[in-house]
Amino acid sequence: MTVLIRKTKSSVLLPVRLTPNASKNELGDVERDAAGQQVLKARVTVVPEKGKANKALVKLLSKELGIPASQISVASGATNRNKQIEISGDPDDLFTQITDWMKGRST
Repeated sequence: MTVLIRKTKSSVLLPVRLTPNASKNELGDVERDAAGQQVLKARVTVVPEKGKANKALVKLLSKELGIPASQISVASGATNRNKQIEISGDPDDLFTQITDWMKGRST
């Protein structure tokens, strides 16, 4: 299963389902949500208040994907578990990099 990564003119959008207040920070598998959309599961240890969980998610994605945190932002869903993460840069390169990283993570 391939996660739904969308390219824009200057970035890619990555759907993420975030679980805050988890036992550890980790990126999980690519799964289908209740609406049937493919999402990357993520868990962070911080609570979802004042943007702390979103900041932890950006830091986790930066570390795991090897992309500077300054290029990663929450495009939508800042106060929701379902988020669209925008990663700025060359869309073709980012698409390839993220797709390669996700191989073997889907269920």
